Amino acid sequence: MWSENWRFKKTSCERSKKNQQLALDLFDTGNSDAQYLAGLAINPKLMTKNQLEHWADTSNWSAISEAIVASVAAESPYAIELALKWIHSDDELLEDTGWSCYGKFISIAPDTAINHQEVLLLLNTIEQTIHQAKNAVRYTMNGFVISVGCYCPSLLDEAKKTALTIGAVNVRMGDTACKVPLAITSIEKVVEMNRVGKKRKRAVC
Repeated sequence: MWSENWRFKKTSCERSKKNQQLALDLFDTGNSDAQYLAGLAINPKLMTKNQLEHWADTSNWSAISEAIVASVAAESPYAIELALKWIHSDDELLEDTGWSCYGKFISIAPDTAINHQEVLLLLNTIEQTIHQAKNAVRYTMNGFVISVGCYCPSLLDEAKKTALTIGAVNVRMGDTACKVPLAITSIEKVVEMNRVGKKRKRAVC
């Protein structure tokens, strides 16, 4: 059953890749499976800022916001502009999307494209606020620290310091087996494998 469902999604994705508008229409259905498929099929480079903001505004739960909206935005020309706008939003889901987007951008962008001073300021914000942040935001803040430590060699020491400072992060995950990774442990594993700075090809997966 799983393999049949996967083949169906793969075939649908291949078809929708030929049509940017079809991918946009899929997202607008509001169906989570369709929205996930839209994220796989869309060309992020062709997305307008208004379309990305529309996706962020109409996503109704964190799984789509973090995995699809943030990933597509991270590959777009508006990655940092939108990430910062969303990070400073009072809306939990938008703020969640912003931290996820910035972290995913770091995972794919060359070091020369990363504003190191800005990232340091964000790490400092996390140190000071993560344990009082909104529930979903705590998860993506923690993920941001991991992304900096794993994908930005020049900021590895600062990311490890932040990871040690924040320690374990408590997030209510609902009725799931999901756990919040300990940031310092995640970073150290990548260090041990000598893979710090090994960038991902895509944010969307």
